Amino acid sequence: MPINEQIRAKEVMLIGPNGEQLGVKNIKDALTLASYAGFDLVLMNGNSVPAVCKIMDYNKFKYENKKRAKENMKKQRESNLDVKEYRLSVTIDVHDFNTRVKNASKYLEKGHKVKVQIRFKGRELAHTHLGKEVLLRFADAVKDNADIEQEPKLEGRFMSMLLMPKKEK
Repeated sequence: MPINEQIRAKEVMLIGPNGEQLGVKNIKDALTLASYAGFDLVLMNGNSVPAVCKIMDYNKFKYENKKRAKENMKKQRESNLDVKEYRLSVTIDVHDFNTRVKNASKYLEKGHKVKVQIRFKGRELAHTHLGKEVLLRFADAVKDNADIEQEPKLEGRFMSMLLMPKKEK
């Protein structure tokens, strides 16, 4: 935004520091009024005739805009919670299983959803009940932090289950 001497308009509609309209003024008069008030003259709308300028503390204005934008980004991040995906196998070892449970628990504590998936290879597809047991064991291991949103279901070579964080009461 152009401020003070960067404004190229000859006449401006001037708005005071408290929002009151001071009328159409010459640019030199507007700059003088702004300097007497100890503020900056900021061009708010350069497309209108006459251009609209406001007397304000420009650094404070920039700071508040930056703060507002940061807050909006934070709210946007909170609303866009992720779904973290963990892949297991039917023959997963105890240590690997515990590591994935620990990582999923941390992720669930942050409020994100977790999708647990098993890929069946070769003849494992004939024993899908083993995969379902692994998924239910996973859900039981994180039951303090999560509820099952979608029960284990088979889709082609994959069996997946969706966990969501527990609601706080």
